[in-house]
Formats: sequence, C-alpha cells, structure tokens
Amino acid sequence: MKYGYLILNIEKILAENNISKNKICKDLDIPRPNFNRYCQNRFQRIDANLICKLCFYFHCSIDELITYVPPKDDK
Repeated sequence: MKYGYLILNIEKILAENNISKNKICKDLDIPRPNFNRYCQNRFQRIDANLICKLCFYFHCSIDELITYVPPKDDK
C-alpha cells in the first residue's frame, strides 16, 4: 500500500533567505553530507531534533518546512 511521501522545503527556504548550506551547517552543527541528503529529499527517516533546529533557525512552522504529498489514486 502506498501512503504518500514527504518533501523537505529546505532548498526553497535557503534560497528565499539567501543562506548558504555551509553557513547553516556550521551554525547548527550539522554534517554537510547528512544535510545534503535532507536538501535533496533522499532520506529514510527524519530526525526530530533536526526539524526543531531548522524551524527555530528559519523562524518557520513545520508545515512550511515539510510538505506531505498523498499517494495518487490509481482507480
């Protein structure tokens, strides 16, 4: 059964705020390879602490950071 998927809007928020990946990784002490996987939506699990850090850093809500895409109805 398909349940849909999540998209992290990190790239969009970074661009809107003119923040580099290097800066945010340094500011939040996030390893760059891990952060790149989140930016490219290539993750299996989401670290709740990271989501809290990002919401705090960007001054945004979770629904601005994460988008749920429901499965397509294949009827």
